[in-house]
Amino acid sequence: MVGRQKTLMIRTLLVAAAWLVIVPGPRQAADPLVPFHLTGRGNRSANQGGTALAARTRGRSDARVTVYEMSDFQCPYCREFALGTLPLLEREYVQAGKVRFVYINLPLSSVHRNAATAAEVAVCAARQERFWPMHDLLFRHQSQWSALASPRAYLLALGDSAGLDSARLTQCIASGAAAAEVQRDAERARRSGAISTPTFYIEGALLEGAAPIAVFRAVLDSIYQSKTATPPRPPRPR
Repeated sequence: MVGRQKTLMIRTLLVAAAWLVIVPGPRQAADPLVPFHLTGRGNRSANQGGTALAARTRGRSDARVTVYEMSDFQCPYCREFALGTLPLLEREYVQAGKVRFVYINLPLSSVHRNAATAAEVAVCAARQERFWPMHDLLFRHQSQWSALASPRAYLLALGDSAGLDSARLTQCIASGAAAAEVQRDAERARRSGAISTPTFYIEGALLEGAAPIAVFRAVLDSIYQSKTATPPRPPRPR
């Protein structure tokens, strides 16, 4: 049954993306230059973080479909998804109890010098149960802090806007625990097959880039329906 669901997932992605160019050859190690890239099946789930990931999850724990978003707070395509597509998906799927989203940090520090620092602040916000307000503020103000030579003061000020205890936030960052958690996140993401941002691990398949909302709808609807469909009754013996 699991293999059938994964096959259905990949076929649905191919159908939904038929009007887009599927990029051949080696995958890119930085932000994709195309907005959408189907990579096929992932290596393994990114779900290996326990409590840490629970603080960065939107949706019910018993949702039938889980989407792991591997993301970089300084990535422009990640911003596009976070502020444009994610709110729509939350209204249509998360609030309906069908899907849950889990955020995995994958800062691409070789091209985004401030991404790791932003991820650390977000992890510390999660420890105060304020990850999603901080998530939204980081993406909303991306153009302001991403260009700074030293963004920490600006990011700490965003923490105040997110309702964080500033002393706890400062202590969390200074302890190095957040940096270690970000590193563990990046390792999870790479084990799942992600090398660019955003990448989505959805029930065994990887989707790279800021795919259109129509693609997400097609994929999520197909997977949800396959998981909730009533199995056919066996034929009665004659």
